[in-house]
Amino acid sequence: MKGYEGVCEKRCAVSIVALDGRVLVLNKLYMAVHIVSVRRALGLLYKQVAEVVSVEDNQYSTYNFESWLEVSEAKRRFEATHYDPDDWIRGVSFELIVPRIVRLLVYDKLPATEVKFNRRNIYARDGNRCQYCGRHSPTSELSLDHVVPRRQGGESTWTNTVCACVACNVRKGGRPPWEAGMKLIRKPVKPRRSPVVKLHLRHEKYQSWKQFLDAAYWSVELK
Repeated sequence: MKGYEGVCEKRCAVSIVALDGRVLVLNKLYMAVHIVSVRRALGLLYKQVAEVVSVEDNQYSTYNFESWLEVSEAKRRFEATHYDPDDWIRGVSFELIVPRIVRLLVYDKLPATEVKFNRRNIYARDGNRCQYCGRHSPTSELSLDHVVPRRQGGESTWTNTVCACVACNVRKGGRPPWEAGMKLIRKPVKPRRSPVVKLHLRHEKYQSWKQFLDAAYWSVELK
């Protein structure tokens, strides 16, 4: 990992945005277990503990680091006339397609069965929108609100915690919304799968994840 990152930092400066993209990680049994950065995924490939899973026309093939370099070179030479820099890592002597899915070669543990209850997932579930006024804001301008205040017996749970802008949180104060003359725009519920995954699936470049995301048996836990 460290060896690859050292090379990449020096030779792939134009691809910093691409390196910060997201990659779905599968276990040995092709079950989704994590989401990591492209930087981390390439480190796993370089150390030969993972392989690329490439999906085209609902069929998939696997490649190690060296063969993925060869595929990238061929694709760039014979197919691509214009490409999105988010989809490629360009170095001095090579060009590499950003992998969207990798499979761990020795990890066969089952995925997490519960979505982790944390600030990041609550913001993602609510789409970074205040659940009282509906305004969309960056996370730095949002807060978490207990619908029923904790001093009135409200708990820190999925069904009692929502995303709120600072103005609405101040207006609501230590009261339940009905006492403050406010209404929730949507009832808070516990998600069946990671809300962050849902956000990624809105982007075309992550569509290849879909066939590995079966909500009936897994919910990914982000690290």
